[in-house]
Amino acid sequence: MKKAVLIPDSFKGTLSSAEICAIMKSRIEARFPGCEVLSIPVADGGEGSVDAFLTALGGEKVWLEVKNPYFEPMEAFYGLIDNGKTAVVEMAACAGLPLVEGRRDPGKTTTYGVGELILDAAGRGVSKIIVGLGGSATNDAGCGAAAAIGVKFLDKDGRAFVPTGGSLIDVDRIDLSGKNELLRGIELVTMCDIDNPMYGETGAAYVFGPQKGADPDMVKALDAGLRHLGEVIKRDLGRDLTQVPGGGAAGAMGVGMMAFFDSTLQMGIETVLNTVAFDSLISDADVIFTGEGKIDSQSLRGKVVIGVARRAKKQAKPVIAVVGGSDLGMEPAYEEGVKAIFTINRLPQDLAVSKAFSRENLAFAMDNILRMM
Repeated sequence: MKKAVLIPDSFKGTLSSAEICAIMKSRIEARFPGCEVLSIPVADGGEGSVDAFLTALGGEKVWLEVKNPYFEPMEAFYGLIDNGKTAVVEMAACAGLPLVEGRRDPGKTTTYGVGELILDAAGRGVSKIIVGLGGSATNDAGCGAAAAIGVKFLDKDGRAFVPTGGSLIDVDRIDLSGKNELLRGIELVTMCDIDNPMYGETGAAYVFGPQKGADPDMVKALDAGLRHLGEVIKRDLGRDLTQVPGGGAAGAMGVGMMAFFDSTLQMGIETVLNTVAFDSLISDADVIFTGEGKIDSQSLRGKVVIGVARRAKKQAKPVIAVVGGSDLGMEPAYEEGVKAIFTINRLPQDLAVSKAFSRENLAFAMDNILRMM
């Protein structure tokens, strides 16, 4: 084996993608001295996305003061890659759930700081901005971020305000005329790995509101606000985005990115593969190792393992998935291009026990796979 490409997702709550790459690489180098090992850590758009891109491609992290979820000043960051031509923004950097620990309230939190990060990146002359959705403390449909770039939200008395989840219901009109010109001509791509719509029982408020601190009454109010905003967007901007798959991501920021930033929504793995020029990188690879904490029906919808396999299949490159666990009925994964699936757990143990041994178990599994090869 002369070249191996490593592109695993994280094992949620256990090992990061970068840690998995390091373990895999160490075992490959031990069994196949001289083998070129290319590591591409993957993040789903949430916390760690910027670091994953910087690890894979190099670049720099830019720090600046922006607003946190409660409009308070904080230091946050984004990444610059591709010789400064592309910026990577993760909304969790300034609108993430850990930032409101002890005071969760999606009725009052904002994505304003995310807009500030995007605007700063635009001011540096980038031609593309990748925005990762995930891990948010918000339910404002990206209105805060939009306000930061000059979009005006007016109430019934014509007064401009910055909507939060609890005040979306007060938006009477949307005015894009003041949108900052710095964003003109910049390609915006939003990483989104869920297909929930803007509102309803499978929408942003009902599915994700409770983990952000919303009780049942607040969930209903948040959902009503999203329904109302959806109608205002339809009327003022001429776009019905209410049922777009992924529109409900990150407190319906998926809709906000489309409506106010004219961004496209894209599966996270597709964004990663395009950004790192994956098709070119694997052209001379002997094998590709991928994986995730658990491969199941959700995986088959096109997340990391399947996204990698589909691309590799076009070049007839073998893909080996090393996972924490696997559901039954994974035969479709083989049809998509996965050559084999190996689980790392050696004993019948609860996750609460086995996750403490994930490093050893992953190294053991990799070593045996490589012995066989």
